Amino acid sequence: MALLVDGSADMRLERDGAQLFPEAACGDLAALRAVLGRMPADHAGLRLNGIAALSPFLSAGGSIGSVAAGHLGRASRPVRAILFDKSPAMNWALGWHQDRTICVAERRDVPGFGPWTVKRGMHHVAPPPSLLAGMVTLRVHLDDVPETNAPLLVAPGSHRLGKLLEADIAGVVKACGIRACLADAGDVWLYSTPILHASDAATHPGRRRVLQVDYAAVDLPGGLQWLGV
Repeated sequence: MALLVDGSADMRLERDGAQLFPEAACGDLAALRAVLGRMPADHAGLRLNGIAALSPFLSAGGSIGSVAAGHLGRASRPVRAILFDKSPAMNWALGWHQDRTICVAERRDVPGFGPWTVKRGMHHVAPPPSLLAGMVTLRVHLDDVPETNAPLLVAPGSHRLGKLLEADIAGVVKACGIRACLADAGDVWLYSTPILHASDAATHPGRRRVLQVDYAAVDLPGGLQWLGV
């Protein structure tokens, strides 16, 4: 595991690309666990769509969506959701990378958008980096994530560098440093979608469920439509 520095105390979205909102989802934690507990448990990352029971929490006026709305405005809406479920039986690591795709309702060839992929029956496409730079991502923690239970690692400030070449990522991480996004159950981490991030395997693995939701506040061009949650 990398040498970790706890980033929860002083990181800010505008400066560092990530910010902790302690206990933001605590009031709805039991309800969220109940809704997400009905999802299949044999997936490392389960892409969610059509889960109507999540709408009250993820809308701009909900406990989770209001965190995004505080930075994107009332027009913000959830455009993609993934449930990550690490456990002693499924304890994986993920190398340093940027999130570079969005999920849309159907394929339409629009200049600047591509390449295309299909994941779990959903159309994904890489948009212009400027679109990703205007998005935020929330990670809603359903379980405690101490240093030993595979917290998200981020490279502060990397969100301002645009689309990075794979060959440059290691150098950017070294220059920016590494912060660990430790969390208690009910905490919400907000980060700029393009930030460089990674996750080690847990050294003392326990249940580590995270609902990750991308938010945007703009319409897509050329007839493209967000698939949504």
